[in-house]
Amino acid sequence: MRTDSAAAVYRPRPRPRAGRVLVCLSYCGGGTAPFRQWAEVLPEDVELALVCYPGREARFGTPFARDWVALRDDVVRAVRGLTGRPYILFGHSMGSWMAFETAAQLGRLGAAPPSALVVSGGVAPHRRREVRGQVPRSEDSDDALVRWMREFGQMTTVVANEPELVKLALELLRADLVVSESYRFTGGPRVSVPLRVLYGAEDSEPFAEVERHWRSLADGAFEAVELPGGHFYTPEVWSGLPRWCTLPFPGAAR
Repeated sequence: MRTDSAAAVYRPRPRPRAGRVLVCLSYCGGGTAPFRQWAEVLPEDVELALVCYPGREARFGTPFARDWVALRDDVVRAVRGLTGRPYILFGHSMGSWMAFETAAQLGRLGAAPPSALVVSGGVAPHRRREVRGQVPRSEDSDDALVRWMREFGQMTTVVANEPELVKLALELLRADLVVSESYRFTGGPRVSVPLRVLYGAEDSEPFAEVERHWRSLADGAFEAVELPGGHFYTPEVWSGLPRWCTLPFPGAAR
């Protein structure tokens, strides 16, 4: 799979002179839309760059990734095009594992690493197969997947009332679940860049466990923050996440 860089990266508000770039990776079944509002609240010296996975939005005509490695390599190619300036790599839920694996792969390739890695709403990669929680499966029924998306705040009432939009949402979710289910943590990758973990107080796993397991993968600065809400926090917390992405780590110089 080849990456069309122009389509794979969406900049809601281009800031070519900004000193830093916040690069965001979406969750299972998601696109760039949930992150676009962040461009309005980021500091002027930070540009927002959203990676669009294949099969959606501007890449609607590109086939879905076949498996985890194919999607990771697609993301790595997109992110490598953004490494001319210091950048922060952020991922939510499935995107948290993708961000971690992308940072590890960039290190193996000798590419410029992110200045910080921020993961949100995800258990540590080596724990994801042991902790099922309420994660759906690709073979689940349409009704079960729609119910899950509505309960977790991943499907709005507007979408739920439009059969064609529901069909599209199901197609995206199933494709990403297939990719996610093919992910195998090899046990080797760790990250030396600063790592910040964000997690909802009402999410499916205890915060203390999430913090402990992510900490075991960090060789550099580490911080874990428990935030109000569940898997997608609260609307107010979600809109304020850019602050946690760009905030200096405790004791670090600006």
